[in-house]
Amino acid sequence: MKLLLSTLLLALLPQLAAAQALLNPSLKHELDSIYAVDQKWRSMLFNPRINRRPDSLARSLGVTRESLSDYVMRRMMRTDSANQVRVKAILKQYGYPGKSLVGTPTNEGAYYVIQHSPDIKSSLPLIKKAAERNELSFYLYAQMLDRQLMRDGKEQRYGTQAMSYNPVNPQTGRREPQPPFMWPIEDAARVNERRRKAGFPNTVEQNAADLGIKYRVLTLKDVEKMPKN
Repeated sequence: MKLLLSTLLLALLPQLAAAQALLNPSLKHELDSIYAVDQKWRSMLFNPRINRRPDSLARSLGVTRESLSDYVMRRMMRTDSANQVRVKAILKQYGYPGKSLVGTPTNEGAYYVIQHSPDIKSSLPLIKKAAERNELSFYLYAQMLDRQLMRDGKEQRYGTQAMSYNPVNPQTGRREPQPPFMWPIEDAARVNERRRKAGFPNTVEQNAADLGIKYRVLTLKDVEKMPKN
């Protein structure tokens, strides 16, 4: 048995070495750094393990607690803008930097920069192609597709996107946040089947619960009736 395993290992070594040689280490390092910065400011806004102590976080950043959210949001937007410029150049030079070029999980770095940008439509075909070639997990493409469909005012397909509105109360003149909801889904009765095929580990109901949302099936007409301004 040991002899067989040794023989198999020796046979695989050239293939493993060849695969490693195909990786671009400098690009991998750069994308790892880009992803780390992309997540740094978002974690301060959305990660409860970090933002549950706003006083401590504000002190560490050298700002007041009252200005903390605005400060973090500005830094996040500034970082996003710089990352988007660089990733756009990377896409132009390499195409999508998938797992055969930078390995995993680095192959998700450029994806998240695009997902957080105001323009994901122009990159969707490239993301789709990468997913179809197994350079990127297909469920990530599904998330991006859903986000673009929501931006276009269309039904999403995989139930990944949620929305909330903050209309002005005419009596007080103040904006009042409304409960978030899952954006309308095309053929909602079969969404979990589509999610399973796309590689999502949970159902749309579970996804909504993870987001703190009570799942309910809505239509685009339902959304049109909601107060928004």
